[in-house]
Amino acid sequence: MAAKVLPFYQRRLKHYDQGYRSTQTRYVVQEYSASSARSAEEQEEYQRRVVHFGNELASLEAEIHEAREATRQQVDKLAVQRMVEERMALERYIHEESMSRAPDFLVRLRSHTVWEKTPVRLFCTVEGYPRPIVKCSIHDTAQYTAVATNIHGQASTTAAVIVKSRPFVRCSSAFFSSLVPMLPPIAYTKIDIDFMEAFDVTFGSEGETLTLTCKMIISPNLANLQPDAQWYRDDVRITESKWAEIKYGSGVARLTLPHLNKDDEGLYSLRMVTKGGVSEHRAYIFVRDAAATVVGAPGAPMDIQIHDANKDYVIVSWKPPNITSESPVIGYFVDRCEVGTENWIQCNDSPVKICKYPVHGLFEGRSYIFRVRAVNKSGISRPSRASYSVAALDPADLERLQVIHLERGKQIVIYQDDLEGDVKIPGPPTNVHVSETSKTFVVLSWDPPSPRGREPLTYFVEKCMVGGGNWQRVNTQIPVRSPRYAVFDLAEGKSYQFRVLSANKHGMSEPSEATKPIQAQEVYGIPSPPGCILATRNTKTSVVVQWDPPKQAGGLIGYYIDSSIVGSNKWEPCNHKPVKYTRFVVHGLTTGQKYIFRVKAVNDVGFSENSQESTAILVHAALTSPSTPYGITLLDCDGKSMTLGWKHPRFSGGASVNAYYIDQREASQLRWKETNIEAITERIYTVENLQEGSIYEFLIRAANVTGLGMSSDTSEHFKCEAWSMPEPGPTYDLSFSEIRNTSLVIQWKAPVYSGNSPVSGYYVDICEVGKEEWTTVNNKATSHRYLKVTNLEEAKSYIFRVRAVNAAGSGKASEVSEPIFVQERPGTKEISSGVDEEGNIYLTFECQDTTDISEFVWCKSYEEITDFTRVSIETSGDKSKIIFKCPDKEDLGTYSVAVTDTEGVSSSYVLEEKELGKLMALSHEIRNPLIPLKTELSYEIFERGQVRFWLQAEKLSSAANYRFIINDLEVSNSESHKIKCDRSTGIIEMVMDKFTAHSEGTYTVQIQDGKAKNQSSLVLIGDGKTNISLWFFFYSLLGPHFLEYIFWHVEEDCTVMLVCKVQKAHRCHHSEMKLFQCSLFHDLSFQFSKKDQGIYKATIADDRGQDISIFDVSGAVFEDIINGISRVAGSTASELKIQCTPEGIRLQCSMKYYTEEMRTLWYHKESKISSSEKMRVGGTAEMVWLQICEPTDREKGKYTIEILDGKQSYKRTIDLSGQGNLSLSSSQQCHTAMSLCTILHIFTLSLTCTVCGDPSPEVVWYKNDKELELNEHFVTSLEQGKYASLTIKGVSTEDSGKYGINVRNKYGGETVDVTVSVYKYGEEMPPPKLGQMPKPTPAPAPAPTTKPAAKHPEPPKMGRAGRR
Repeated sequence: MAAKVLPFYQRRLKHYDQGYRSTQTRYVVQEYSASSARSAEEQEEYQRRVVHFGNELASLEAEIHEAREATRQQVDKLAVQRMVEERMALERYIHEESMSRAPDFLVRLRSHTVWEKTPVRLFCTVEGYPRPIVKCSIHDTAQYTAVATNIHGQASTTAAVIVKSRPFVRCSSAFFSSLVPMLPPIAYTKIDIDFMEAFDVTFGSEGETLTLTCKMIISPNLANLQPDAQWYRDDVRITESKWAEIKYGSGVARLTLPHLNKDDEGLYSLRMVTKGGVSEHRAYIFVRDAAATVVGAPGAPMDIQIHDANKDYVIVSWKPPNITSESPVIGYFVDRCEVGTENWIQCNDSPVKICKYPVHGLFEGRSYIFRVRAVNKSGISRPSRASYSVAALDPADLERLQVIHLERGKQIVIYQDDLEGDVKIPGPPTNVHVSETSKTFVVLSWDPPSPRGREPLTYFVEKCMVGGGNWQRVNTQIPVRSPRYAVFDLAEGKSYQFRVLSANKHGMSEPSEATKPIQAQEVYGIPSPPGCILATRNTKTSVVVQWDPPKQAGGLIGYYIDSSIVGSNKWEPCNHKPVKYTRFVVHGLTTGQKYIFRVKAVNDVGFSENSQESTAILVHAALTSPSTPYGITLLDCDGKSMTLGWKHPRFSGGASVNAYYIDQREASQLRWKETNIEAITERIYTVENLQEGSIYEFLIRAANVTGLGMSSDTSEHFKCEAWSMPEPGPTYDLSFSEIRNTSLVIQWKAPVYSGNSPVSGYYVDICEVGKEEWTTVNNKATSHRYLKVTNLEEAKSYIFRVRAVNAAGSGKASEVSEPIFVQERPGTKEISSGVDEEGNIYLTFECQDTTDISEFVWCKSYEEITDFTRVSIETSGDKSKIIFKCPDKEDLGTYSVAVTDTEGVSSSYVLEEKELGKLMALSHEIRNPLIPLKTELSYEIFERGQVRFWLQAEKLSSAANYRFIINDLEVSNSESHKIKCDRSTGIIEMVMDKFTAHSEGTYTVQIQDGKAKNQSSLVLIGDGKTNISLWFFFYSLLGPHFLEYIFWHVEEDCTVMLVCKVQKAHRCHHSEMKLFQCSLFHDLSFQFSKKDQGIYKATIADDRGQDISIFDVSGAVFEDIINGISRVAGSTASELKIQCTPEGIRLQCSMKYYTEEMRTLWYHKESKISSSEKMRVGGTAEMVWLQICEPTDREKGKYTIEILDGKQSYKRTIDLSGQGNLSLSSSQQCHTAMSLCTILHIFTLSLTCTVCGDPSPEVVWYKNDKELELNEHFVTSLEQGKYASLTIKGVSTEDSGKYGINVRNKYGGETVDVTVSVYKYGEEMPPPKLGQMPKPTPAPAPAPTTKPAAKHPEPPKMGRAGRR
């Protein structure tokens, strides 16, 4: 049984009883009186108690000291608090004195007209300090005054109340109340808030930053009555946090989402709250998934929530991502992170399949955040947004606290455990039950034992399969500190019972009562698919989708909607966060496309099947009734009638407004009556049969095919009296177009009442919203009824008015326009000009915001075009163009277009004379196209008087036509004139059989291909080369002739060719040089040098005669040929190489051909070298060289050879500053080269030989008569098939010896030896010894071969190869 419960004062102060006497002292005295009779054991016990009493006494003294210190601190705290209050009172007095001011009425009383016996309230707003006292007084029966007074003065305001008697009607009060509307209840002072620029439906992606902005106009804008800006998402208020930044000021409210997440998707509302009401703006924000880190991975989960938090246990839940195109989610991973660290720990080893998971293993008193990742067969998603932090604490700890109230408002807080007495072993837990069940786990909950004791409790859970009777401990290793526990690994389909035991350091309780049999199963399954999907029109980019909820909707989280363009078979998600309602507006659709929709339901178990697809719907704005007309203006009055004007409704309802209806009443009456029975189609109307001197009010309604819209606001009071002022009346119907970042165009209509003289012009006034100063835009009155206003400030709002002017002066201003926000709409397009395929000049405009009833209204000088004699208008879909029929200067001017039923889409274009000229030239080219020609009409002379006339077009189609005209007579295809056309190549030709003197004249070819035409002419009359008849007649007598005389050409191998083109002849011979006949060209090729200068002559002859071509190769021609050879040789010259010779060093440059007539220059360190005994310049047919005899250190440096060709130069350079390259070609150079190596400090040795043979010989290198093993030290190469080299890297004394090279092919071979001696620096070298010339190896006798006879003799080959 539990110990007796003691009062708190006896438990806290054990040494006092109820009589405030020391029970412990009395007990000690009694013990002391009987001490004489005690034994030794009793004496020892007595001494122990004495010591214990001393300890208790010391503890009492410590408690008394602490109580005194606490009392002293409390007294000091009260003294400080008293001083602070006195100081604050003084500062408050000083502050109030500085704030003192007389009363002032911010909002004054307003006059009212009411029915008798109708309650009326008069309101006013007053400020002042100290707070003024307001008293109301009645001066007479209809005048009311409010007086506000304080010590600094007083202020008053007055209002008149007009009380009208109701007409006597014998009817019930209910009927009377239906006829006479009661005044609405009077609220606080109304503050009007107009949203000028508000956020619209917005699409973002995870990770982006999004700012929602609303700009508004507040009227009246009172500094001390500013509205409160409140942001909501799905009707849940958004507070300032790291995920949301809220700012408001200067009429602008902003909400910034610095890091978008799908949790941020929803319907956002801005509510501007005032005492007089609430103004609200709403728009939906969509957040797409961020790009997956793994292709095909699902999107991140969202909306992480924490439930049932305790000391070491929480339940985490989330919403699943939409999987429209990804593979299904197979599970989720839950991660936790302790607040203050960045160490994320995965809580579950295998993916959990439902959207709920119990997390164990938390540390008591610490705070945690959680996140979730989704998994499918492709990979793992990005992590969700982290949850809010949660502390691992037992919420029942607060319930166990008790507060004891003492005197003077003091309290003592104690735990309920302190009232239970000395309890050691706790009792068993109670109320063990199941709070969560699923297929994978069961969550048990229970109440802590009572009494539980003061020591910390832990729990142990046991399970038993029904019918088994064997209880098993579930948490064997980790004790449970929370009264919650999730049991995993239960057999599917089996029933279990559970019980719980509590324990502390003193022991373990008895087990609790066992639970009822429990089976691990889902409480509900996946939902069934929604039904009856219905899609209806909403706007031009949105559709409303509605559906019936699923029949099985247990644990429903929400719905996902998908859309697809008809025929695409590609589904796209419409929302990325589940919506809870059965109606959703799908935004971001393409106008004019057909869509189908489907819906699926989702709960924490999974997704339902997709619903049936909706019926296809075409995206267009829905038809509704139009909005209200506005801007009712009195335009004229003659005492019996009034002319009214008004503006078109801002929203037409998706159909054209085809009628207006006006209601009227006198200001003193309540009943409205219809003004017109028949519909009014114009926005101006004269109301007849009015009573002069009466005051009237008007209402206007607009109508379309769907019905009658709402009535407009009541107009101002218009008094029916005749206008007689000399100035004109007001202009009306102000409209705005072409609104850009710094400009706009304003248009208006002329006043109906013009005054005593005609209207001569107009002035436009402008005022920035929020200011009161009006400024006239145009200093000089404009005669047009439009004006382009420029130099405006971007992102500001303006209001406008227009005044008409006549001889008497400026008339009444128009009604002030609505505020115009100056900023260019995104995606704004302008009018463009062009010429179509038929050559028509046009202006075109495209608008993607059109609706079914939108119209393109084209104007010239801002007057609608109604005369179509000069232009025509074509409109197709969202494009419209105006086509000029016969463009000329009359068509110059400003053209504009406006698209109706849009948000002011418009543009203008100034057609100037220069631009029109360019368009007309392009139009002429298109209407009269030319067929481009590659070659104009040419001729070619054949043998026996035949002449070929031909031209080539760029391209000809199969339908192309052509004809030949000679001297204005068309020639047809015949034996004498063979005409043909190859349309694939575009060549048209005519071959004349005989060309005579009578054939002189003009030859023309005319071509037509569709609309394209062209012609080319050739005149064969006159002197010189064009006199083809005389030229042909001369050669028909003399026989063969040269078509081209001798000219020279340098081949790539530097061979000079002398070429001439001849007419085919029967025989061909020459006297000075031999020519070899080819088809039409004859040539002579040879290696060119100075000795080849002279006169060359070529002769061609047959039985009809001969022709001679003479070519003088000397002077300038000789120089040109040398420059040509230098150009080819210099561009292909090799780099400079070093060759060691007995005299010293030779720098040589190989080239295709060299002759001493070529201009070559040598340089040493930028100084020109002249040939001398020390440095000799020379060369061979294939090489130019510079011989340096007996080189010393002075010859070190950079050497350059420059080859000039008359236009440019070719340079090759080598540097001999401490490095060199040794080249050997015979054994006689060996020792001399080695001594040179010591001088130049050469560390790499190269032995080079020039080899030749046909076929190419094989090359083998030897050292000391043994074949050389090649490695990184010994490297061989064979360049161009004739330069064989051996390179020895890192030469040392070990490399001394005899080196040889052997070349051999099937005809024989030979060997060259060279001795290499390497000495260390400073050693003396012996004098070089001359080597021996190589001995040729006899070639084997070639096998006998039979040479086949040639079918045709071949001329000998030209060039260097032929000579060899």
